[in-house]
Amino acid sequence: MTTLVPSNPRRLAALVVTVGVTCALHVGKLPVAIPVLRESLGLTLVQAGFLLSLVQLAGMTLGLLVGLMADRLGARRVMLAGLGLLASGSALGALARDVEMLLATRILEGMGFLLAVLPAPGLLRQRVHHGPTLSRSLGWWGAYMPLGTALALLLGVPLLSAVGWRWAWALLALLSLLAAAGVARQVPPDTPMGVAPGALSGVSVLGPRLKRTLSASSPWLMALAFFLYSGQWLAVIGFLPTIYHQAGYPDAMVASLSALAAGINMLGNIGAGWLLARDARPGAVLSLAYVAMGVGAGVAFGAVGHPVWQYIAVLVFSGVGGLIPGTLFGLAVKLAPSNETVSTTVGWMQQFSALGQFLGPPIVAWVATVAGGWQWTWLVTGASSLLGLMLAGRLQMAWQARDRSSA
Repeated sequence: MTTLVPSNPRRLAALVVTVGVTCALHVGKLPVAIPVLRESLGLTLVQAGFLLSLVQLAGMTLGLLVGLMADRLGARRVMLAGLGLLASGSALGALARDVEMLLATRILEGMGFLLAVLPAPGLLRQRVHHGPTLSRSLGWWGAYMPLGTALALLLGVPLLSAVGWRWAWALLALLSLLAAAGVARQVPPDTPMGVAPGALSGVSVLGPRLKRTLSASSPWLMALAFFLYSGQWLAVIGFLPTIYHQAGYPDAMVASLSALAAGINMLGNIGAGWLLARDARPGAVLSLAYVAMGVGAGVAFGAVGHPVWQYIAVLVFSGVGGLIPGTLFGLAVKLAPSNETVSTTVGWMQQFSALGQFLGPPIVAWVATVAGGWQWTWLVTGASSLLGLMLAGRLQMAWQARDRSSA
């Protein structure tokens, strides 16, 4: 098979983002399917929360290791392996006969998802060398999750009505295989063992690379910031269809409202890349986003009886909150201890992001169950946003210190 190399970095970035969107569809397929799965398999609300978050189990436990693998073995190679596992997990999920088997296949999907998406920032860093173009590309990459989730929420209801959830799982497995074919044909092969020409041989050793990453403070700060963002975002957006379904909204309206709430997040992601390309202060961008999420969630869950204002608050929560992942991916390629530890740093961030997504939905579901409604769940998101503000200040200091050292 002839390899077709993209003619410019923008085409490569577009391909990478497209692959990320196809992966995000596997995460976004669950929210609209929860009502159907509760009827067909007897899911409880807490089980549904774990089903939403279990896809993040691999990232929660293996993110750092996969980051090391991507730095050592090559981003393209690891991404292809991930797409194959993602397709296998979705195909097996289509055959699940009970909740336990479906939960098991979500673990496999989670491993594939992690392998497929984690190497992307490092791949872009290797192939895109113009600074502003790289910042914009990473902003677009940060949008892969909300874009894929929005598409799944928007198209999921008619797809489930037309073919059922089992065939929907099977079709997404096929889509992952097509994405793998695109990567195989259009992404240039990795350099031997994933090491850039001229790199120091010692850098390719896993032990020193791991020590270099974890002994620096910036990877920890970025990982914790991602943790505080991802848990509350997935909890709010993931349960939005269930909340509206319980409120008696028609299915078509539920799909549209949920898709817009998820999709508007990508505006923040792309906006973060645009702002960083114009030398905006990353700490200020992060602070704005955490404040918007805290206030947005407070109104969304607290203003009971005012559905219009609640939904506007959800849009603010998701849209402005989207500045966080775009900014953190931009920070990762700058604040990683070295160019050879970008994927390892992103892997550490991914591990904490997955931990947040694993814990967020079940915690919010538990609070809603204990309170007898969703009116007190804003306490979880508010606490996360407050801690995020503290981290934003620390990351701004790290950014300024790196600028001074570069100068």
